[in-house]
Amino acid sequence: MPAAVRFGVNYTPSQGWFHHWLDFDLDAVRADLDSVSALGLDHIRVFPLWPYFQPDRALIRPRAVEDLVRLVDAAGERGLDVNVDGLQGHLSSFDFLPAWTRTWHRRNLFTDPEVLDGQAAYLRTLAAALADRPNFLGMTLGNEVNQFSAGPHPDPDRATADQIDAWLERMLAACEKGAPGKLHLHAEYDATWYQDDMPFTPAQAARRGALTAVHSWVFNGTAQRHGPTSVASEHHAAYLIELSKAWAEEPHRPVWLQEVGAPAPLVPAEHAAAFTEATVANALDCPDLWGITWWCSHDVSRDLADFPELEYSLGLLTNDRRPKDLARALSRAARDHSYAPAPRTTALTVPADPAARTRCAPGGDVFEAFFRLTADGARPTTVLDTRAADQDHLVARALTEVVTPDQVLRTPRGGTRS
Repeated sequence: MPAAVRFGVNYTPSQGWFHHWLDFDLDAVRADLDSVSALGLDHIRVFPLWPYFQPDRALIRPRAVEDLVRLVDAAGERGLDVNVDGLQGHLSSFDFLPAWTRTWHRRNLFTDPEVLDGQAAYLRTLAAALADRPNFLGMTLGNEVNQFSAGPHPDPDRATADQIDAWLERMLAACEKGAPGKLHLHAEYDATWYQDDMPFTPAQAARRGALTAVHSWVFNGTAQRHGPTSVASEHHAAYLIELSKAWAEEPHRPVWLQEVGAPAPLVPAEHAAAFTEATVANALDCPDLWGITWWCSHDVSRDLADFPELEYSLGLLTNDRRPKDLARALSRAARDHSYAPAPRTTALTVPADPAARTRCAPGGDVFEAFFRLTADGARPTTVLDTRAADQDHLVARALTEVVTPDQVLRTPRGGTRS
């Protein structure tokens, strides 16, 4: 019997958003966590803002670290485990980078030796401060830090895939040194899987760290192209889970759906609960799923200016901590412990060449073929084209049928694949 899937939420404080670290209010945090715990969730993911915690390369503020520990302890009192993201990094359309990496002190985030030293010290310090907390799951290096490494970022820190690989290895090692044996990982937005020139690669995502993390957002062209109630939109998270498995070396490497949400207006407010229910049900049909962590806990307050409109309404709970219908949908799933999906035995080939990733993106032939198969009830997964004839690999993953995108797309709907 598979282990139960973890259900959690990305914690967005109801008061002051992530700026709450500037004037940390433990009572407000406790009230937020009470409202999260009441949904029956078992973990949260939290986001120290890097410039607030390490404003100088040689200064990691003890008071900020202490506040983080207090938050983790408060979560533990409510039965919530905690994953901590370190290098924030990028959140809700805003970049938060310390001044010692920008403008007059401009240094590459992924290659400059002094920046690397500072980052490693920071991650190690946070991990060490929490290492003895039983409810501390581990560190995520940062939130979607790949967006700093290539376009469409307006001022990217360019790096090669080899340089990114070295960066990942060093930063994960720093987390491990601080908190040995914890669940340390990295997490990127879907350009890792979809963008040809992204130096963060699918192989890195599926092989480095304790597990693979995917972030699913249908505003990436999926909902625009297919609509909010389409097979593609409601199975997009499941697609990323299964797409990641093509690059994994371990046949049953766990995958964490670390971010997924219902972004308005592409997912209309009146459809958000149904979208949540469908997305979660389809993700739960994926073997080897570690957990689902919704984005996000609480709405952003309308007292704060300049956020993109969709950011104000992504919460499971309102800004005054009242649960929405989508919160109830997630809560029902979290209380159901019947996770036991059948193996997925049909594999769609995907290009191993990272310069061909757009084929996996919305509109690409891999993407469209996957959802054709899904609509036909095939429950597909994926396999690299370089492994499609590797019988040992196929057997290890219980794969009995391998199809190419062109085979799927040239077959009439409901027809037999050859």
